Amino acid sequence: MSKKEDGLKRSVGVLGLSANIVNIIIGAGIFALPAVLASKMGASSIIAYLFCGILIALVMLCFAEAGSKITNTGGPYTYIETAFGNYAGFISGFFVLGGTIFADAAVSNALVNVLATAYPIFEHHWMRLSFLFVIFFGLASINIMGLKLGIGLVKFNTLAKLVPLLLLVTIGWKDVALSNLLFSDMPGTKKIGETALILFFAFQGAETGLVVGGEVLNPKRTVPRAILISISVVVGMYILIQTVSQGVLGNELPNFKSAPLAETAKVILGTFGFTLLFIGAIVSMFGFLSGSILNNPRVIYALSRDRVFPITALSKIHKSFKTPYIAILIYAIIGFTLSVSGSFEKLAIIASSSMLLIYLGVALSVIKLRKSHNAINGTFKIPGGLTVPILSMVIILYFLSNLSLGEITATFVFIAVLTIIYGIFRRLKNHHNEN
Repeated sequence: MSKKEDGLKRSVGVLGLSANIVNIIIGAGIFALPAVLASKMGASSIIAYLFCGILIALVMLCFAEAGSKITNTGGPYTYIETAFGNYAGFISGFFVLGGTIFADAAVSNALVNVLATAYPIFEHHWMRLSFLFVIFFGLASINIMGLKLGIGLVKFNTLAKLVPLLLLVTIGWKDVALSNLLFSDMPGTKKIGETALILFFAFQGAETGLVVGGEVLNPKRTVPRAILISISVVVGMYILIQTVSQGVLGNELPNFKSAPLAETAKVILGTFGFTLLFIGAIVSMFGFLSGSILNNPRVIYALSRDRVFPITALSKIHKSFKTPYIAILIYAIIGFTLSVSGSFEKLAIIASSSMLLIYLGVALSVIKLRKSHNAINGTFKIPGGLTVPILSMVIILYFLSNLSLGEITATFVFIAVLTIIYGIFRRLKNHHNEN
């Protein structure tokens, strides 16, 4: 079940796709997450990791099944558009882009802020502007010149960010105090749910890593394997990081919300450890941006390819590099503009709920695609009938129920605005066809 991909080259294997997903998920958040979780649940925060790990695994099984059936570029947008048509695809495409592009703007600013703590020159406006320009358009240039080059950078960044974290969890065991990991009372269901909601957002990213579906080798086999490998790596790393941080710093962990891992490494390895994790945070943020600018422009390409967005130039493929170069360039321009203006904070509420709705759409698309007469035999199918997609939907709705009234209202307003825009596009398209 795939649309024609005019010129895109399939060159991403299991390792490349797994690295792409891990690189996106393990972003800047993990370097602050342990302190946030400890402030809410103390030593029992490990339960939230286990709980959320199970939940995200269920959702990612839905992605694995949909991704093995829908093998062209676009990721979750393409799954939903194929199952439910252009309107659903239009809404989901903009929710994917809205959530990711504002996250890119936030992370790029966080990267500059971290650098400014060590090098005050980055506090100057002109230096900040120049750095953001180099980041967005430098990464865009790399990804325009070829997917293999972009994936190569992603693989390097993934390794570079994992090495300091692996050193932390390996060497750190010698300084872990068992007393810091003990807790007497089990946290309540409400507390676990509230904490897991934060972790749910920290686990986001697999959907972005799957956007390159049209450039994946043997997607029916590669996509499910890459999802299994990447989610296992992420869940394992998160649990180990939280355990070592809690075990080393104990009750002091919530006091280091700006850089808990760097403070943990300082206890374990001294100044060298602090520096290592400081650099790790920078590499992680850069890695997030490199992966994001590799993947997200392909949603713009897919929206144009499917004529959901009526600008055909956005789906053009570079004759030499075989990449959607105009979509990449447009994405970089928008990301750079938002990062400079800083106005992205006003849409943070919409971005936080957008991925939950996308996950809900993917779970629904699994059910719809199974009933489709065009369903492909031999693709990955989740065992247990409809148990996993239905359970995923129940869990996602539970998470959505924890959003505030303001967040829910903002989301519905955004959907209403997109519906109006979609109606205008449809009318213009019909008018053009009549003429």
